[in-house]
Amino acid sequence: MNTAPSRPILRLADLREIERRPASAVPRDTASHNFLMERAGAAAAEVAAAMLAGAAAPPLIVCGPGNNGGDGFVVARLLRQKGFAPIVVFAGDAARLPEDARSAHAAWLAAGGSCIDAIPDQPFALAIDALFGIGLARPVEGRPAELIARINALPCPVLALDIPSGLDSETGRIMGCAVRANHTATFIALKPGLLTAAGPDCRGEISVHELGLQVGSAAGRTVAPDLFATGLQARPRDSHKGSFGSAAILGGAPGMAGAALLAGRAALKLGAGRVYVGMLERLVVDPAQPELMLRDPGDAIAHATALAIGPGLGQSDAALDLLRRVASADFSLVVDADALNLLAAHPVLLNQFARRAAPTLLTPHPAEAARLLATATEAVQADRLGHALELAKRCNAHVVLKGCGSVIAAPDGHWWINTTGNAGLASAGSGDVLTGIIVALLAQGWTVQDALLAAVHLHGAAADELAEHLGGNVGIAAGELIAAARSIFNRWIASAH
Repeated sequence: MNTAPSRPILRLADLREIERRPASAVPRDTASHNFLMERAGAAAAEVAAAMLAGAAAPPLIVCGPGNNGGDGFVVARLLRQKGFAPIVVFAGDAARLPEDARSAHAAWLAAGGSCIDAIPDQPFALAIDALFGIGLARPVEGRPAELIARINALPCPVLALDIPSGLDSETGRIMGCAVRANHTATFIALKPGLLTAAGPDCRGEISVHELGLQVGSAAGRTVAPDLFATGLQARPRDSHKGSFGSAAILGGAPGMAGAALLAGRAALKLGAGRVYVGMLERLVVDPAQPELMLRDPGDAIAHATALAIGPGLGQSDAALDLLRRVASADFSLVVDADALNLLAAHPVLLNQFARRAAPTLLTPHPAEAARLLATATEAVQADRLGHALELAKRCNAHVVLKGCGSVIAAPDGHWWINTTGNAGLASAGSGDVLTGIIVALLAQGWTVQDALLAAVHLHGAAADELAEHLGGNVGIAAGELIAAARSIFNRWIASAH
């Protein structure tokens, strides 16, 4: 398959542990400061040199008071060796630099470099952000905030070292203000904050530089088709509709029939053999998709291989009765939309769902996740990964916390961040389409984890393909995602064989 493989994502504690490993194994002397800083600087200098190719104006490097600033001093020294004339702004006190950064600063000065206090008013071919790294723990204020504003106002490209300054590496939260980079050269491994919340708007293109270190196994990874390749099987010619399961969708209260129909259409076109839509508002047929079997909810439940409840469900007594009815079902169950809100409003029922023997999948947006966790939406968004993991553990369920950089969490503590998708998904009905894709894969016998990873990645990829075709992401309608997802899914299968 022509797609990037899954990559590990490391949280701050894991990164610090990896950074500590070589410190005791590599000798240090006055001629060579921290070899990790040297390797990071060398990797970033190569990226910078490529971005500077053919430029007449000099590069600007803004160095901060910690080890990220040390990386910047190494970049400055190496760019100077390559024939560039970097201008270095140092926002710190050399005497208070950490040991390795202090050595890098001294090596820069010894190589003939110098530092100034403020960004001069002149053209630059590239601005390199080395103010703050992954250890930032408080909001950016004062002079650093002024420097970030100045960097963001420059008309040249911006390269961030490790992470854009002001961006929380754990959460993707902006700490007061943040650099908006065109490229981020990140070291050792990806960080959650680069991939979710505000991270994708701040980071630009990402290059990962492992610095010769072995990351090993990681609890977190990006979502990519190699994670669910075993499910991408070509269909035998000797197949029939019963070979691909029966997906059931419960919802469609009066005035909200469209949500259930969108989910049903997505389930049908992503390969479920039969699709039963149990509508609270009784319809005879879906004129746009007559292949859907619109049934009484009880009949839909009776035929289900896998079931989704929530699209257009509402919060009526009848909706609550349906949710109680499927709580003990022995098949995989996707819980979305108002079904999540009903669970949040009925803790006893939520506990019953947490004790289900069959797999449960929850697909909340941040506000729904906040209701389930009895917290504020802002709190969920401030730590999307942490809250997704908490919800998965508390509910004994696989969870996708939707949004920019959707976070997928398993009850055993493993987690993933999806990198497909765009703002075109911020439209009514797109979540219903995702639910339909998930239940279609479950009905066909996919494992819970593979179905969730594949559906989320495919849903985002469909939006990306539409945006490319349209020349932008404005006005993508949820129903348009279905055909795009079907096409991509078939291409994945063809590429896997």
